[in-house]
Amino acid sequence: MRLNRRHVVAALAGSLALPLLASLPALADTRRLRIGYQKYGTLVLLKGNGLLEKALQPLGYEVEWTEFPGGPQLLEALNVGAIDFGTTGEAPPIFAQAAGAPLVYVAYEPPAPRGEAILVPKDSPLQSVAELKGRTIVLNKGSNVHYLLVKALEEAGVAYGDVATRFLPPADARAAFEQGAADAWAIWDPFLAAAEVTIEARQLRNGEGIVPNHQFYLASRDFVSGHGEALNALVAALGEIDTWAQANALSAAEELAPSVGIPADILAIAIGRQSYGVKPLDAAVVAAQQKIADTFHGLGLIPERISIADVVRGPNS
Repeated sequence: MRLNRRHVVAALAGSLALPLLASLPALADTRRLRIGYQKYGTLVLLKGNGLLEKALQPLGYEVEWTEFPGGPQLLEALNVGAIDFGTTGEAPPIFAQAAGAPLVYVAYEPPAPRGEAILVPKDSPLQSVAELKGRTIVLNKGSNVHYLLVKALEEAGVAYGDVATRFLPPADARAAFEQGAADAWAIWDPFLAAAEVTIEARQLRNGEGIVPNHQFYLASRDFVSGHGEALNALVAALGEIDTWAQANALSAAEELAPSVGIPADILAIAIGRQSYGVKPLDAAVVAAQQKIADTFHGLGLIPERISIADVVRGPNS
C-alpha cells in the first residue's frame, strides 16, 4: 500500500510523540519548593551551600530562590502564592496574618535584641529616645523594627502618634537618613552594622530589655498541609547550617559577603549579635508574639485582634 505524504507526516508525528508522552509522568512528579530570603541570615548560607537541594532531590523536589528587600514584601509574595517558605522578624507575620495571608509559623530562632536599633547620625544632637518627639523616623513598615520603635517610645514616655514615621525599605531609608531627610532610622542587621561602621551612625536604643527580636520561619498553609516531609528536611538543613555558622562566624561572614554586598568584617559584627538554634515554637514564644500582635491592635495598626496560636505548625503536620 502506498502512503501519501500526509500519512507519513502523521505517522512520524505520532511516533515522535510517544517518548514525549512517556516522559510526562516524570515531569509531573517533579515538585518545587519556592523559598523567599533576605540579604542576610541562615537561608542565604543554605542557598550558597547546596545542602537543601541534595536533601530534597530523593524526594523529587527542585528549589527556587527569590530575594526580597524585607519581611513585609516577602510575606506579600507568600500571600499571593509566589513563594512557599521564608524568614522574617516578628512584626511582618502579624501584619500579614491580619491581612488574611495563609501563613503558618514553622520554627524560630532565639532572641537577638542587639540585632536591631534606632540610629541617629553621628553628629546628631539627639541623645535619647525621648528627644524623638516631633521628629521623623524612617523604617520599613510592618518590619521587626516597627515594634522596636513602639516599645522604645513607650519606654521613653513618648506617644507613638507624637513622632512622624516615614515608611521606606532599607536602601531607600538609608539614603533618606544620610541626606538628612529623617532624624532617625530604625533598622536591623546587617544594615545596622553597615551604617555603624561606614557612616558612624550612633545607636539611641537597641532591643535589649524591651523586645526579643525573634526570627521566624514561615510557610504557606498549603505547603505545610501537603509537603510535610519536604518541610521537615528543610528545617533539618537550616539547623545544620545554623550549627555550622555559630561555630564558624568568620567563615560564615566571608561566605555571605559576596551575595550580601557587605564586607566580611562588617558582617562578622552582625553575626556576633545573631542568635542560633532552629526550634519549633513553644508556648512562651507564642505568648511573646501574641503580645506584639495585641500591641499593634491596641495602636490601631491592625484592624482586628488575631490569634498567633491558630497559625502555628503542630507536631503532626
